[in-house]
Amino acid sequence: MTSDESPSQTAQTAEAAGVRQSTQVAIIGAGPAGLLLGHILGQAGIDYCILEARDKEYVLGRIRAGVLEQDSVDLLAKYGLDADLKANGLTHHGIYLQHEGERHHIDFAELTGRTVTVYGQQALVHHLVAEHERLGSQLIFEATDVQPTQIESTETESTHDGDRASVAYTAPNGERITLDCDYIIGADGYHGVCRRTFPEGTLDVAERVYDFAWLGILADVAPSTDDLIYALHRDGFAMHSMRSSTVSRLYLQVSPDDDIANWSDERIWAALQTRLGTEGWTLTEGPITEKSILPMRSFVVSTLNYGRLYLVGDAGHIVPPTGAKGLNSAIADVALLAEALQAHYAGDDTGLEQYSDKALDRQWKVQHFSQWMTDMLHVHPADGSAEQTAFDFQRQLGQIRYVTSSHAAQVSLAEQYAGLPFVDAR
Repeated sequence: MTSDESPSQTAQTAEAAGVRQSTQVAIIGAGPAGLLLGHILGQAGIDYCILEARDKEYVLGRIRAGVLEQDSVDLLAKYGLDADLKANGLTHHGIYLQHEGERHHIDFAELTGRTVTVYGQQALVHHLVAEHERLGSQLIFEATDVQPTQIESTETESTHDGDRASVAYTAPNGERITLDCDYIIGADGYHGVCRRTFPEGTLDVAERVYDFAWLGILADVAPSTDDLIYALHRDGFAMHSMRSSTVSRLYLQVSPDDDIANWSDERIWAALQTRLGTEGWTLTEGPITEKSILPMRSFVVSTLNYGRLYLVGDAGHIVPPTGAKGLNSAIADVALLAEALQAHYAGDDTGLEQYSDKALDRQWKVQHFSQWMTDMLHVHPADGSAEQTAFDFQRQLGQIRYVTSSHAAQVSLAEQYAGLPFVDAR
């Protein structure tokens, strides 16, 4: 929908489309959320179609998050989508918190009986796409000029009675198609069309933009650690993660307006050696195969639902990556919405009516944890004030020392990092 076009005008445009098709649920976006939702609905006998604006190669090539909470792993196993995860995922029992050359292990398994699994989002998407192709799913890449229309319900006694919604799009062969459906799911990310389809005045946004960014690299070298390392250093945050037993993923705090061209491989490794270094431990270096700078923000909309349109994942909320919550938040939305849609087709709309409130209730808890981790572990530029920066750094050292010495604080961190419940979060 263009900025000067009302929903009703867009609906008229869609009505003029020459080809009409039908499904029960139209999913816009073939990221992990959209792909996973399609699989769950399909197994429940609910018809769906997934529309993706990008080509298949682009979707498979996107490099994103790589830590799955316990519930994310369990959900994939529940629907038989964990074959590659079991073969290639790396189970981790905790994380290390590091400061001033001291490294402390937070043992999730011991503290909560739960673990996390390192498994790249890229690998998950590969597996989900392959399974859709094996099943012959309606997964359409290069579906351009997508326009959700008729999202308002014609309300009678039920919020979900009335005319069907529709999605107009241009197929790869250039044909303009209108897809009639019961519901539209916006799994199309922060820059997608679905959130912008909400009528003016129905959606408020809460946002925080951070004054630092992450420089991330992939390196063809075996990890130098058994669990992820989060380090606060006077030069800035650093993190050692991994993608497999032979590929390491590492991060450095940088300025959001920095240029990746300023960071040679030699400079990156030198900074990582400094910020992650501890006595008696060695960071093994290797060829860097990918590097980029990731700006950091928090973003949450006031509602994930308008009429027959529902948002999941980055379309409705974004967290800074420090607490590894972005992908898991999207999966949590999918778990909740999939259950609600199944209940709807069995005659119960309660889940759909409560979806936004429940998902956002969980999301704000996740936002709290992500900001807490981010603020604790990053050096904060304080408008050029050396005194304020020095104060903040000493306060952060106090915070980490408390967490690493308090059993109660470690339980709280472990409970949140390993993941809050997906369904019935309240």
